[in-house]
Amino acid sequence: MALGFGLLRLSPEAFWSMTLPELAAALRGLRGETGLPDAPDGATFDALMRLFPDERSPHGG
Repeated sequence: MALGFGLLRLSPEAFWSMTLPELAAALRGLRGETGLPDAPDGATFDALMRLFPDERSPHGG
């Protein structure tokens, strides 16, 4: 309960309605664990931009 009320600052209603997987996900997010890969570096991003350039829409957008 200390994690939910103190660390996550959840209301009692939010805390008691959470499932254990939801609570675990909230704690992972608090630690900065997104489960996502790191962003590409500059060289990789530039290569992707060359492979997939932005194109103007036919309506001028």
